[in-house]
Amino acid sequence: MNEVGILLIVIISVVLLIVWSASLVFYKDKNTFDIESDESKVFSPKCKSIILKHENKHNTAVLMIHGFPSTPSVYNYSATRFFEQGYDSYAYLLPGFGTSPEDFKKTYFNQWFNYICRKYEELKEQYDNVVILGISMGGAITLKMGERYSGSDKAPLAIIPISAPVIYNSLLKDRKITNFNFYFARILNIFKKNINVRISNRDEDGIDGEKRWLGYSGTFLPQSLSLVYAEKKIRKDLYKITCPMFAIHNVNDETVPFFNFPIIAKENNSKYFVAKVIKMDKVDHTKHVLLLYYSIQEELTNDIINFIEGRLNE
Repeated sequence: MNEVGILLIVIISVVLLIVWSASLVFYKDKNTFDIESDESKVFSPKCKSIILKHENKHNTAVLMIHGFPSTPSVYNYSATRFFEQGYDSYAYLLPGFGTSPEDFKKTYFNQWFNYICRKYEELKEQYDNVVILGISMGGAITLKMGERYSGSDKAPLAIIPISAPVIYNSLLKDRKITNFNFYFARILNIFKKNINVRISNRDEDGIDGEKRWLGYSGTFLPQSLSLVYAEKKIRKDLYKITCPMFAIHNVNDETVPFFNFPIIAKENNSKYFVAKVIKMDKVDHTKHVLLLYYSIQEELTNDIINFIEGRLNE
């Protein structure tokens, strides 16, 4: 074979490798078996599930789903407010989260999703009305649960996705890019799985309460690929959502770009869809975990309560 032929083979091989990495074709989560969360191993008591139940039986519960790689602590304020309003509040710690990076490395999106679905179905057996609320990845899971349960006897009273991603990079279809380098993440994952991973366990307010966030820091490539791959199906199935939905996003979100929000708003089939657009631009944080921030958590929680009350009184 001459030099031109060899060069052509090399070019074709490189192109195919990039397409393989960028499109996630043939991707599958490594582990698919169901797992449970082990709260005996949490790195801080503040990472544990939040469960606030009234002594007398109530017919409404709010299920809150945390993000990637966060913990239920982001819901400390709102869970208490929901409880004071008369709802029972549940924010479960997802498997692999809040304990150690080594635990997290063994888990994938389908396991987190299946775990929270099992918890949700347990709640549906106890309550007439269950509201599902999630931030960031928790918002994506919330949408996926809306897709799974809408129109069934297990349909939620409403879903509330906040700062939810449904695409990461979508250059061809939407001409939108969150991080161009992520197109090569699958290739990098062959050689290096994790980058600068560590526990983030601070006990200070920081700017607007943003340092109250507890979880893992750094880059977990296998888990990130798992989430990004899941977003493809979530976006594809948005049309299946028919239950009431209250979607919230910040125009200046630095983690999940705002271009996700119009896609959610346009492609769902909710019979009662409400959108709230936030514009935080004078604070020095990611403007993403909205119910964590002191400056806006009261306003947003009030809006959420008003939305839930409206659905209960229909």
